Amino acid sequence: MPATVQRIAAFSDGDSGGNPAGVLIASRLPDAAQMQQIAAEVGYSETAFAMPGKNDSWRVRYFSPESEVPFCGHATIALGAALANEYGNGIFSLELNDADITVEGHHNAGALSAALQSPSTYSKPLDTDLAESVLKLFGLSRADLDPALPPAFAHAGANHVIVSLASRKRLTDMSYDQAAGKTLMVNAKLITIMLAYAESPRLFHTRNPFASGGVYEDPATGAATAALAGYLRDIDWQHGGAINIVQGEDMGCRSLLKAELSDEKGSSIRVSGNARFIQAE
Repeated sequence: MPATVQRIAAFSDGDSGGNPAGVLIASRLPDAAQMQQIAAEVGYSETAFAMPGKNDSWRVRYFSPESEVPFCGHATIALGAALANEYGNGIFSLELNDADITVEGHHNAGALSAALQSPSTYSKPLDTDLAESVLKLFGLSRADLDPALPPAFAHAGANHVIVSLASRKRLTDMSYDQAAGKTLMVNAKLITIMLAYAESPRLFHTRNPFASGGVYEDPATGAATAALAGYLRDIDWQHGGAINIVQGEDMGCRSLLKAELSDEKGSSIRVSGNARFIQAE
């Protein structure tokens, strides 16, 4: 089994777009310091490290260039594609630091795709002080917000804040100070802040600053998409069983994500998308 880093873009839009992730599959994981160094050298927002675990499962850890994260959606999709490419199509059990999940990978006629089942979800209204700090970070006012989707804390394996905007243009205009964003996210124990615009009840456009991991913005974020879907379910949004996400468009890296959900609050979210191998620079 090659212990080399594979580079795979998850949630791609055909032959373009998607969020690049590193994937290293090995018989044993390097120690944490080595994994952190490898992730920094790869330079992508996350690299997934996997080794054979118990009962035909895979032990998985995720590292950004600056820190370990408990769960990463796009790196899980990339890992599912890599496992399918190496071992054939199937459902792979994953042991994370804080949860056990699965990823289903497919490699058919050169086309890669994967679907993960997220950890359980929960959400709650955002604390007023934190909400004001987030709005200040992005230069937003309450008038910029979608009143149907109030700011919220949302969790699906990792912590996120969801801020829904009333206009697509306000999403396009997103900007913030990365150093200030990192301080806010680290202090609030957040992985990302998701800014979202609902084009319709089942189609969202999103942007995901990831300053906590040393990344200004992610072009596709499966964990935050799962958290958003769980939040929508908690507020009885008319999701119809699935939502579609367009992310990365404002970065010139259009990515497509789909989240499928039942009505059972707290249950796992299925997040799926295409993937493609990319060449190392």
